[in-house]
Amino acid sequence: MMGRSDILAALVAALGLMVAPACALARAAEPASAAIPSGVSYELIGGLNVDQLNTILTVDAPAFFGVPITAKPARNGVKLYRITYPSVVPELDNRPIVATGLLAVPDTEGSVFPLVSYQHGTVYKKTEVPSFPQESEETKLMIAQFAGQGYLLIGPDYFGMGASTEPEGYGVMGSQQQASFDMLTASLAVLRQLKISNDKLFISGWSEGGFVTMAFLQRLERAGVKVDAAATASAPADIYSLLNGFLNFPRKNDATWANVLYILSAFSFENYYRIPGLARTIIAPEYYDLAKRVYERQDYKKDEIPTNLKILIQPAYFDPEFFAQSAYGRIALATQAYRWIIKTPLRNYYGEDDEIVSVGLGRLVMEYQRGIGAGNSRVEAISTGPTNHRGTFATAVPRWKEWFDTK
Repeated sequence: MMGRSDILAALVAALGLMVAPACALARAAEPASAAIPSGVSYELIGGLNVDQLNTILTVDAPAFFGVPITAKPARNGVKLYRITYPSVVPELDNRPIVATGLLAVPDTEGSVFPLVSYQHGTVYKKTEVPSFPQESEETKLMIAQFAGQGYLLIGPDYFGMGASTEPEGYGVMGSQQQASFDMLTASLAVLRQLKISNDKLFISGWSEGGFVTMAFLQRLERAGVKVDAAATASAPADIYSLLNGFLNFPRKNDATWANVLYILSAFSFENYYRIPGLARTIIAPEYYDLAKRVYERQDYKKDEIPTNLKILIQPAYFDPEFFAQSAYGRIALATQAYRWIIKTPLRNYYGEDDEIVSVGLGRLVMEYQRGIGAGNSRVEAISTGPTNHRGTFATAVPRWKEWFDTK
């Protein structure tokens, strides 16, 4: 098992930062906000008591996700911090930027806890992300399920989200890895300031965040950071497969909101891979200005966006060969996070009625790993039954917790 000081040392070595050794003293009273010499700062943005956490588990989350939540009740309150930290954009020659994320800490007398890094899914608003937890139903469920039961919980906002002033980097793999990696490093520095440490490290994510979790796992393993276990729900580990499916192999239950996947990725790829005009080659001319507003998180109405992709997307992309050879398709083809020998115990949960991630895509990582020689048995794909996209997440989260508890 890699202890908190070992994890911090590995991350520091990978990033070249100077951070003092960890300590596990009794927690001292902390200010509402503080800065750390590494350029990291944090502020206390609120808290949730046990009753509020249990209301999330028994009322709010079931109503939002549409399924019962089979979680154990929260046993402690939680303190919530917004962390602001320095990072770089790999696709833009490591240009320095500032990003944000959430740290949730059990409000107890303890000083050593397991830690979960949660990577969030696709959202419509810039602030429906971890560091604005009151606006993020998935984050609230994670807080109630994990931080409310004695886990440290962190979550990056990704570049362009939360308080970030960057353009959004949706599906931009290197940047999403970087945001997650640097958020973990920053969180460990803040925890040291708070006289708290972690004895285990887990990572998890849903939907887009499932892909980011897979990419993050690859980055952590390559950096030599031990992850005790990783779990996803509705994770599209191959973005080319995800995007090609809606265009050229549609299903009867495909989500009407799949339109936003093309809008966000088209503009993100244009900005981060420096391909001027890329989005104009993908989005139909009459919807380009609307799509740009969607990407920039300006005011718009969801029903203004065509749900019929043949109206929104340029006709050429419905030719699989054209899509594969296009600049957009080539970037999507390279955006995969499963083709390496996975060392970490991993569970990919998938729903059999998921309107975004097909059963085949949900099982892809396991099938690939099991197809390597005698098979890599560390990876499992687990069905949550006839659940849709939201239901898959809400069903999987308590199972993540039960499994992490055994590690």
